[in-house]
Amino acid sequence: MLTSVAGLVAGRATDASYAAGWAAVRALPEAAAARLFDAGADLAARRGGKGADRLRSNLARVAPGQDLTRAALRSYARYWREVFRLQVTPTERILAGTTTVGEDAVRGLLASGRGVVFALPHSGNWDIAGAWFGATGVRFTTVAERLKPESLYDRFVEFRESLGMEVLPLTGGDRPPFDVLRDRLSSGGAVCLMADRDLTPRGIAVEFFGAAARMPAGPASLALKTGAALVPVHLSFTDSGWRIQFFPEVPSTDVPMMTQAMARDFEDGIRRHPADWHMLQRLWLDDLEPRP
Repeated sequence: MLTSVAGLVAGRATDASYAAGWAAVRALPEAAAARLFDAGADLAARRGGKGADRLRSNLARVAPGQDLTRAALRSYARYWREVFRLQVTPTERILAGTTTVGEDAVRGLLASGRGVVFALPHSGNWDIAGAWFGATGVRFTTVAERLKPESLYDRFVEFRESLGMEVLPLTGGDRPPFDVLRDRLSSGGAVCLMADRDLTPRGIAVEFFGAAARMPAGPASLALKTGAALVPVHLSFTDSGWRIQFFPEVPSTDVPMMTQAMARDFEDGIRRHPADWHMLQRLWLDDLEPRP
């Protein structure tokens, strides 16, 4: 009983902290918010810690000989700053500040009535990209892991749905998310999935920057089961805006080959913009702790 009460109190405190931080950053002048978040990122780079050290190790694989930790933490801090301020960011600014590569081919796929699976690594600002999609007339469905407390999860879902997304819970929904995504794609809809890490036994083995990793089977499997197009996407920051690169559709073969092709496109985008890749967790199999 005491444990349950303590957990409830802690959860409410976490949610309240996010809400207060969200409101405070929104209220700050943008330049002041940028300075504040940059200072926090620089402090994290100096102090190190589990996330910062893992980020440094991951970046050493994708950009050997460069120490991009400070720049990458600033990029990650920029992501959160922009998320907190997104509700007061004019749509016109998002549209004017976003540059795209390969957009015409994607618009053609969407206009054809065929479903499209957009697969993304954790790079740049995916919430800004979602806002851009919504502002340009593209609604899509995505999946979100449940956060604790539930009220915090609800806050993020409400925020993302306000941008035009349909957000499905990874667990605890009325139907398995894969089934709902399959229905959306079969009806010609669009699905966006983060797809650069899956260390579960269901993950597909790929070669990624010269070493073994696992990525989710979902994007390729959904494309094959529904006839949808699988389109890898890479997001990055520009000095004053955002860049969305749509890669060509991955040819339909089988799940392992399509997942490997997706990983190759991720490599290309991350190699060009390594500091915008926000991977603060273990990814490569040889970095995992040995199991007893």
